[in-house]
Amino acid sequence: MTDISVVSIVSVVQSCTQSLNSSYLIGNYMTIEIPQYGLKAYALLFSKHGTHKEFRQSELDWIVSVSMKKKIFSLLLRSGWIKKQPSGAYLCANPSDAIKGLLEFRVPEIMKTAEKDYAFTRLSAVEIWSDFSYVQRGFEKSPYFIKVLQKDLKYWKEFFNKNEIPNYVESGATIGEYVVLIPVGRLSFEEKSGFKVEHLKETMQYAKSNEIYAYASEYMDNKYGASE
Repeated sequence: MTDISVVSIVSVVQSCTQSLNSSYLIGNYMTIEIPQYGLKAYALLFSKHGTHKEFRQSELDWIVSVSMKKKIFSLLLRSGWIKKQPSGAYLCANPSDAIKGLLEFRVPEIMKTAEKDYAFTRLSAVEIWSDFSYVQRGFEKSPYFIKVLQKDLKYWKEFFNKNEIPNYVESGATIGEYVVLIPVGRLSFEEKSGFKVEHLKETMQYAKSNEIYAYASEYMDNKYGASE
């Protein structure tokens, strides 16, 4: 392919990823937004080999230094844009799958690895207690509201940053999946469906406060009793 083809691939990937900061599970690997040099290297490798032809690190021997070559392959492998084969060679991930993977939901699984206490709250608690009969999220916007202890706020910022999940304190929003952390002095929660979540009574009161949650509120009334 010509240089124009390589530039075109970079442009497509950049236009689909420039507003996204999260990594998402796709198949058995993860796709993560990568820097310009990584995108150019991926575009070059994909333009020459597609998704079915194997290649090796020596592919870049005459283009970049040894240290830069190792950096590029480490980045592309870690971020899921290429996959290592049993033979030691590599294959490019499908670019359309990789781009779509940036919008997949990952927060629920990530939360299961957290070492500090938390409590899903607001609409996130409504989702869980209503057995997800109410779900207000999509690829375009997928917020999670989570109460955490004020003293643990640094841990949570580092936790989500490490996992490439956009996160805000008290308020904020972005494209796709993100977390709004709500620091509190004391934390109380129950466990439901494998998650730590605000108590049912508080969640039902929140659901009744807005007509948008009417279906979920009715569902919880029927399942748990209106007197909760």
